Amino acid sequence: MDNPVSSNWEEQASFEMSTQEQLQVFLQTERWNHPRSNILKTLATYWSFLVMGMNDAAYGLLGLLHGFYGAGGVLSPLIATSLITKAHLEWYYFYYIMIGCAALEFAFLLTVFWDSPGPPVEDARANESKGGLRQVLFKKTYARVTWLCAFFLLGYVGIEVALGGWIVTFMMQIRNGEAFASGMTATGFWLGLTVGRVVLGFVTPRIGEKVSIVVYSLLAIGLGLILWLVPNFYASAVAVALQGFFLGPFFPAVVVVATKLLPKSQHVSAIGFAAAFGGGGAAVLPFVVGAITQARGVEVLQPFIIGLSGGILLLWLGLPRMPKKGEESRPGA
Repeated sequence: MDNPVSSNWEEQASFEMSTQEQLQVFLQTERWNHPRSNILKTLATYWSFLVMGMNDAAYGLLGLLHGFYGAGGVLSPLIATSLITKAHLEWYYFYYIMIGCAALEFAFLLTVFWDSPGPPVEDARANESKGGLRQVLFKKTYARVTWLCAFFLLGYVGIEVALGGWIVTFMMQIRNGEAFASGMTATGFWLGLTVGRVVLGFVTPRIGEKVSIVVYSLLAIGLGLILWLVPNFYASAVAVALQGFFLGPFFPAVVVVATKLLPKSQHVSAIGFAAAFGGGGAAVLPFVVGAITQARGVEVLQPFIIGLSGGILLLWLGLPRMPKKGEESRPGA
């Protein structure tokens, strides 16, 4: 026969132990910030999850990286316009600032990368030697992707620099804007480009690179038509900012598509060539716009940009089918 006193004592002891365990859990939860080292441990835990998530979202980070290029484009016209129109300084004072920034960047790069290990560079060179520039330019299976990406970037960079550079003149002469307000439209364009690269960098992989760039191109062309045909300063300013927004993801998208369509051994050669070739658009196409403007007037800017946008859209449609997840890259597909 069970002893009721002993049974009650065991139940009470069990209850007290359970209560102490719950209290201990509560105290541990309550004291996440004590001692102070726990704060660092907690932050490190959250940071590790953030890094894990970033490893699955490299496309978004690539857009963020390219977005900093656009941030420089936002600040440059803002500073230059303020120096000329507000401070009444000569235009070349802006380049004193650029020289100072370049010197600071040079010192920063020397400090940060001086002790960088060599293996990543050696691995890249090894991959490049396996692939080689000759293969990506002349071997049929790779050349199609490389040359289409190169000419796409040539046109895209030309659009970006020509529009960002000539929009101030367009707004002053065609839309009769004030000097400062017209300068701010260039800032709006580059700001749109920056925000587009960051925001749409997370949207694009969900839609798919091929489809998303087609949609962005059509939207940019439509906004170009508004900028060209609607004779209103504010409508034009908004249109050019949105045009920059939808043009923003183009460069990162080309890099991602090239890595998906080409084998790893070809990435360094193909992307390096395409980026260098595309950089020529920053020199050639704004010069072409300037020559046409001198002959026909700055009103030809938007028809030129719209036509060039249609051209790079056709180049984009000429790229091979994107491989599915787990499927090997086959450029000729």
